[in-house]
Amino acid sequence: MRGSALPIGADPLTTATRQQAAKSCCLSQGERREDPFQLPPKSASAAAMRSLTDIFEEYDFLDGDDRYRLLIDLGRTLDPMPDALKTDATMVRGCSASVWVYPVPRDDGQLHFLADSNAAITKGIVALVLSAVQDKAATEVAAMDVAAALAPFDLTRQLSSNRTQGVPNMIALVQATARRIAAG
Repeated sequence: MRGSALPIGADPLTTATRQQAAKSCCLSQGERREDPFQLPPKSASAAAMRSLTDIFEEYDFLDGDDRYRLLIDLGRTLDPMPDALKTDATMVRGCSASVWVYPVPRDDGQLHFLADSNAAITKGIVALVLSAVQDKAATEVAAMDVAAALAPFDLTRQLSSNRTQGVPNMIALVQATARRIAAG
């Protein structure tokens, strides 16, 4: 997760970001490849995201190398994030690897996050963070103590500081977005 910190409350969902994403999805003369804002059906994404409790039960049982494998496997369960959404505006600052998070409010009032990273273990950490907030109401995400929910994993002890240094920035971005959406 790399770069300078995004100011708290900064909106990664600017019109320019949406226009850039839409433009990069075009093939030729208006032909569309895919809609970068189209989410998978709720049932498909919900099935892929495990609860933190379920993940921790497995994580706690494993040794160091197997914990790395579990994180990598978690990263593989993230919904695909279209390349068009991997912009400077959606990049999480302060991470050693590149990490992008794009929040999408659902029609039912819940928030769904698309995310990706160019590093497998980091992508697993991203999936772990998202498992705490994925498909929950914006008001619930805004009020949640995500760091406390992740505390049992003791990531700072289990992983190098290089791998975990961007986690607080990712949490801040997710919660700032949730507060903005909850406020209407």
